[in-house]
Formats: sequence, structure tokens, C-alpha cells
Amino acid sequence: QVQLVESGGGLVQPGGPLKLSCAASGNIFSINTMGWYRQAPGKQRELVAEITTADSANYADSAKGRFTISRDNAKNTVYLQMNTLKPEDTGVYYCNVILRMIGSFRYNTYWGQGTQVTVSS
Repeated sequence: QVQLVESGGGLVQPGGPLKLSCAASGNIFSINTMGWYRQAPGKQRELVAEITTADSANYADSAKGRFTISRDNAKNTVYLQMNTLKPEDTGVYYCNVILRMIGSFRYNTYWGQGTQVTVSS
């Protein structure tokens, strides 16, 4: 069993910061890429940022220059620091982790339960 527990969502004013965290736990052998996706109301889920095991990060154009993704491999945790938030950043943010469980030879994708981020005055 694998669990992804997200935290850090909430209501923030435009221009403000917010930091999301996602901790993976369970029978984990190794973790590959970790990332964050966003689903705005009435829209499809889309990639916000992802980070590889080599700490190489990839950002959506809308996130570049404002968001920073990082990971703590010792804690199996991925973070998303969001600055200068805009109303269009509003949505449910989902943690996404590609990992291999103990006893398995395959990497599979796991999703967190989602955390709401609302940017509004």
C-alpha cells in the first residue's frame, strides 16, 4: 500500500504565497519523478511542475518564474512553493508520484487526494 498525503492548500489573496507539501509513505522501494497537477473548475487536469530524481524540474508556462518545485528524498516528500499567486491559479492541486513498491519490478503512478487552492480577494 502507498499513501500520498497532501497539505498546504487554502485561501490566499492575489499576489500572496502558498506552499504545498506531499509526503509519500508505505511499502516504497524507490521513487522516480514527483510532480504537481492542477484541475480548475470545468477544465482538465494539467501539469504544473515535475521534478526528476536528478532534481531536474519542468514547469508549465504559467508557473515559470513564480513557482518552485523541490523534493526531499529522505522524507519522500515533494514541495511546491507558489509565489505571486493569481486568481487563475485557483483549482485543486494533485500530487503525482511515480514509484516502485517493495517486491515489485514495475514503476506505477500514484495520485494524492487533492488540495484546494483558492486565490481571491
